Amino acid sequence: MGGNLSSMENAHISSNSSCHILTFHSTAKWKAHFDASKQINKLMVIDFTATWCGPCKQMDPVIQDFAAKYTNVEFIKIDVDELMGVSEEFQVQAMPTFILMKKGKVIDKVLGAKNEKLQKLIEKHLN
Repeated sequence: MGGNLSSMENAHISSNSSCHILTFHSTAKWKAHFDASKQINKLMVIDFTATWCGPCKQMDPVIQDFAAKYTNVEFIKIDVDELMGVSEEFQVQAMPTFILMKKGKVIDKVLGAKNEKLQKLIEKHLN
């Protein structure tokens, strides 16, 4: 269980009232968290973003709303410039890219700022 705690050490949890989005700044911390998540059948939505990306900024409040609404879904934000290896591993080629995962497996993907499509996929995979 110690792996779970250590993966949180360098994860930043940004929150506005009731929403929680994990942001990773270290590949090692991300890998530890990702490995731990393989044991849990919880929907994980990874937001691959960049500080310079306009559509990414446009999606920020949407993701915060989703995180507040879907409290049983884990929302994660990864900056592609900060963790290039992670974005390469997931073959991210456009921003924003949202990858939906369960038990360490990619189950869906949304390219671009398509909040309605993302919401439909979150609802589809909640069960």
